[in-house]
Amino acid sequence: MAGGLVGLLDDVAALAKLAAASIDDVGAAAGKASVKAAGVVVDDTAVTPAYVQGLAAKRELPIIRRIALGSLRNKVVFILPVAILLSSVAPKLVEVILMCGGAYLCYEGAHKVKHAFAKDDHAHDTPVAAQGAEAEEVVIRSAIRTDFVLSAEIMVIALKEVIEEPVVSRAIILGVVAVAITVAVYGVVALIVKMDDVGLALARRDSESSQKLGRGMVAAMPKVLSVLSTVGIAAMLWVGGHILLVGAAELGWHGPYDLVHDLEHALPHEGTLGGVISWLANTLASAMVGLAVGFTIALVVERLPKKDAAAAH
Repeated sequence: MAGGLVGLLDDVAALAKLAAASIDDVGAAAGKASVKAAGVVVDDTAVTPAYVQGLAAKRELPIIRRIALGSLRNKVVFILPVAILLSSVAPKLVEVILMCGGAYLCYEGAHKVKHAFAKDDHAHDTPVAAQGAEAEEVVIRSAIRTDFVLSAEIMVIALKEVIEEPVVSRAIILGVVAVAITVAVYGVVALIVKMDDVGLALARRDSESSQKLGRGMVAAMPKVLSVLSTVGIAAMLWVGGHILLVGAAELGWHGPYDLVHDLEHALPHEGTLGGVISWLANTLASAMVGLAVGFTIALVVERLPKKDAAAAH
């Protein structure tokens, strides 16, 4: 699965370049910006399939299409104009917004870790298909709302890579990134959630090998979705923590990220194996920062007065 996600990132970059092939400079910048947003793309791809678990099979693709359109609307209609405006009048604020989004990812990741260990997340105990059309609408709105944060992170990360470009080129590049990543992410999500249907179709064929493959695919899908859920949580913590470390350094507080660099240099860092070790050290340190910040935010949120309690008084 990790290899597939890495392949997805390569495809995203290639797609961004292809989409802007007629304007070479913009195409190259879009490809570079897309790759820089890779961590959040992994997160988005890993998190989204959870929203269609429990849905009726015939409703999966229509709902993924609606979430994808909502995601594209988030990026193009809401986030892109604000990003362009802020990058023109207050570029430092772009970094602050990016860090706020990183903190939110840390909170979401830590929240999921907490519930996973407590085994008290019963939100999906009753399949959405059994709850009616209203429940589907709730799922779609929730997915689009979560996507907004991830899309904002993707667009701001991409923006940072091209912030020195002229305004028009910047807008075109971000538009290419928005379309390319949305198509890539939700295309892969659609393939993932329909794999069990493909497996069932193969299991009904006359060929014994097709039947065996089909049954294996159907049996594997719950495990695949579970792995994706775990990858999504890890990506939230890793990406969120890394954004906070880099953002703090960009804003003048170099201490935390210098410690991470010192850790990388204390480990073997020569050659290919050294590069992998350095990357793992950086990723683990970022995830630990993400977990610490996320649990801190969760602790504060838990102590805030609840709406119900406020209404009772």
